[in-house]
Amino acid sequence: MDWKLELVFVPVSDVDRAKDFYVNKVGFNADYDQRVNENLRFVQLTPPGSACSIAIGQGLSDAAPGTAPNLQIVVSDIQKAYDQLKGNGVDCSEIEVLDWGHFVYFQDPDGNRWAVQYIPSRPNG
Repeated sequence: MDWKLELVFVPVSDVDRAKDFYVNKVGFNADYDQRVNENLRFVQLTPPGSACSIAIGQGLSDAAPGTAPNLQIVVSDIQKAYDQLKGNGVDCSEIEVLDWGHFVYFQDPDGNRWAVQYIPSRPNG
C-alpha cells in the first residue's frame, strides 16, 4: 500500500496576497479556489511537476500565519530556480553549496520558510 503526501496546509494572513505570491512570483499552479461560505475559503496551489500541493485559505487551520514548518522543494536546476525567483522579485538567498545539496532560501509574505534544493547526486535532479 502506498502512502502519499499530497497536501500541506500553509497558514497565511491574507489569502489573496499569498496566492499572488505563490502563483505570480514563485510559479505555482493555481489548482482550486473556492469560497465555501463566509468563514471558509480553500485555495490549492501546486509547484510545477509536484505530486504534493499546498493549501492556503480562510478557516482551514488554527495555526498562526507564518508558522508552517520549514518546507522544501527539490529542483533539477538550482541556477534556473534562483534566476526565476530573483527575476520575479522574490527576496531569496544566494545559492548555498553544501555537501548534501545546493540550496536557495526564501519566505512568503507571512514568513513561512522555504528551501529550494538541488541534489547533485540524483539523476535528473
